Amino acid sequence: MKKLTLGSLLSVVLVLAMSSLALASEGGGAMTGGSLTLALICMGAALGVGLAALGCGVGMGHAADGACMGIARNPEVAGKIQVNMIIGMALIESLTIYALVIGLILLYANPLLG
Repeated sequence: MKKLTLGSLLSVVLVLAMSSLALASEGGGAMTGGSLTLALICMGAALGVGLAALGCGVGMGHAADGACMGIARNPEVAGKIQVNMIIGMALIESLTIYALVIGLILLYANPLLG
């Protein structure tokens, strides 16, 4: 039996998702311009917020790892390291919130959708 890889699983999910979009549309199976635009905007907003959250989560993990290592090696400066880590994590989190705001603008305040 073949091993199921992440790439093949992702391609199967994408094919199933795209076929459901095509079959659910009106007008003989072809998507109209407005519904295609809305579908692409929804996919772009979801991918943008998801990738931003993934990247910021990895960055926060590295920041916490570095802070824990620094405190373990030099406990006398734990207060300074903790303050700098919290400020850095707040700046990292602001990038995720920025991506969320852009996604919401795409979904709800888009002039292309009329």
